[in-house]
Amino acid sequence: MEYFIELFLGGLTRGSIYALIALGYTMVYGIIQLINFAHGEIYMIGAFTALIVAGILSMLGWNPIAILIIASVIAIIYSASYGWTIEKLAYKPLRKAPRLSALISAIGMSMFLQYYVLLAQTSNFLPFPELIPDFKFLEPIEHIVRSTEIVIYLTTAIVMVLLTFLIKFTRIGKAMRATAQDRDMAMLVGVDVNKVISFTFIVGSGTAALGGVLIASHVGQINYYIGFIAGIKAFVAAVLGGIGSMPGAVLGSLVLGMSESFFTGYISSDYEDVFAFLFLVFTLIFRPSGILGRSDTDKV
Repeated sequence: MEYFIELFLGGLTRGSIYALIALGYTMVYGIIQLINFAHGEIYMIGAFTALIVAGILSMLGWNPIAILIIASVIAIIYSASYGWTIEKLAYKPLRKAPRLSALISAIGMSMFLQYYVLLAQTSNFLPFPELIPDFKFLEPIEHIVRSTEIVIYLTTAIVMVLLTFLIKFTRIGKAMRATAQDRDMAMLVGVDVNKVISFTFIVGSGTAALGGVLIASHVGQINYYIGFIAGIKAFVAAVLGGIGSMPGAVLGSLVLGMSESFFTGYISSDYEDVFAFLFLVFTLIFRPSGILGRSDTDKV
């Protein structure tokens, strides 16, 4: 039973990180019907930014909690600026072009960011400091769940609640929903579509960067390639839950994380990635729109 709980919590951790990335995927797709394959690299850039900031502040003798907060904020801001820039340079000029053009641009931007970080840093794994301290109240069960995992669960839940509030009850959220339903009509009633799209990229990039910081602190190492695998898995999760649906992105992420955890725990870890994609294929055979897939007019 204890082993089952460990696998369950491990799957919850994976799913929570996938969710922070998948939310960005599904928000962008809901607004402009674009699969932003460079999104995983934003997650990776957030982790590297936090590593640099944490290294500097650690040398200055700062408290780990303060380092975590400051590094996370700077990583979010820096990654959000990357997301905004990518949208302006790589995607905005192609909005009226065929979808294939935008897709190729997204893949190209993903490869560019990977090798940009490779040249700026190194191909080796770099150690990431453990910024989240051990909580005393977890000592009796620390062999089952760690403090970093608790922080990941809580952060994902808070981000989901805040994004739901943003989209449902704020002016910019209403503009996002209007743009997602009918971009031309939204423009006719005075919605600044360009501002809405840029804001969507900024928010999505920020959540991905936060996920990068948390998983880096949890795992303890990063390299330039972590964004590609995590991004693909998050994309699978978003499609699994219903691309364009925020609740679907979270549900798909948790389902994928749990499935991977139990598969690797009870069967084999050698085919973990194969299982993830086979799971997606079989789900889409029986549910092509995803678990919570809805019509285009209802998404986001």
